[in-house]
Amino acid sequence: MRTTFLAAALAVALPVMAWQGAACAQQAPAGHSQKTSARISDGVVRLGFLLDMSGLYADVTGPGSAAAARMAVEDFGGTVLGVPIEVVVADHQNKPDIAAATARAWFDTDRVDAILDVAASATALAAADIAKAKNKVIVFNGPGSVRLTNEACSPVSVHWAYDTYALANATALATVKAGGDSWFFLTADYAFGQDLERDASAVVKANGGKVLGSVRAPLNNADFSSFLLQAQGSGAKVVGLANAGADTTNAIKQAAEFGLSQGGQKLAGLLVYISDVHSLGLKATQGMLLTEGFYWDLDDETRAWSKRYFERVGKMPNMSQAGVYSTVTHYLKAVKAAGTDETSAVMTAMREMPVDDFYARGGRIREDGRMIHDMYLFEVKKPEESKEPWDLYRRVATIPGDQAFQPLAASRCPLVKK
Repeated sequence: MRTTFLAAALAVALPVMAWQGAACAQQAPAGHSQKTSARISDGVVRLGFLLDMSGLYADVTGPGSAAAARMAVEDFGGTVLGVPIEVVVADHQNKPDIAAATARAWFDTDRVDAILDVAASATALAAADIAKAKNKVIVFNGPGSVRLTNEACSPVSVHWAYDTYALANATALATVKAGGDSWFFLTADYAFGQDLERDASAVVKANGGKVLGSVRAPLNNADFSSFLLQAQGSGAKVVGLANAGADTTNAIKQAAEFGLSQGGQKLAGLLVYISDVHSLGLKATQGMLLTEGFYWDLDDETRAWSKRYFERVGKMPNMSQAGVYSTVTHYLKAVKAAGTDETSAVMTAMREMPVDDFYARGGRIREDGRMIHDMYLFEVKKPEESKEPWDLYRRVATIPGDQAFQPLAASRCPLVKK
């Protein structure tokens, strides 16, 4: 039965991978020798991306993340150590079994050297187990669950862009200090939402606030009416949205229809992407506090890269999509420095080299796999303050990486020496 189940999952995943143009191979320059480098496993460095290409997270990962990966390969020159680089993309459909089966097939038969993003937390946790068993590098930009660097940490995994601890640490703390000291959580009922609620609740309570209740909503939910009625009935000053993607935008739209803000309650989006704000509009989101690891308009370097991305994709990148570019570049630099695509050598090089690019300056990979970098607290601008369509945020604070993320002393990762 297990064999049949996995075969069925592969039958779904692999045609989708092919449909996406599974191997976006970067061709080697003219005259490139076909002789395989002695230290590259099969004459190709093959990078896999398990993304949501068609579901509720497609707008915040999906085609945009795939485009960022291809940009990074092109900017690197299309080759490393004299061999071509390939980008392979699959749609996991937000199903952990498909994510696990695809990761296994990639490592066992398709000669994928590393998976450099897996969208969503449940699918990421499933793929992480496979990467650990197969001793293959896996890096995460789309998922947020802090479990990835705690109970599920491994010597081959890195969590790059953000996590639930960093989001809660900044957004919930700022909201409580602004007077929002009673909370009710509307939570996506899977690993990411549960972790985000737990981490935000801890911040609220530690700073003198109270959590009056919570409700769990199924993933990819269309109707939040019953959940919002419970939030209204709680009397909480703040309704914390512990969800992401289309679930977040649907909840915000329906909260406006129910008149939550008119009734004196404030929404706190604990993971809100720039594409969400752009889609909802400034009239609906103005004044909202949110935390990001990247914003296209931070400085000259972020603007220059983001405008190139916009020319290709038609929208500005979010922190996960920019993180994919940073991840691919860092991984390829590590392969070049190590002189091989062998996992332990590449992981050693990745940990030894600082992450120093437009995404993170002076970033570093800790022993628990957490990439430490600055995070930013933003306030959404009022409509009259915005000068152009993607001019959406005002920076409130920069949170240094060693303050933004969970302290190593509090880690539950078995690799951390106490």
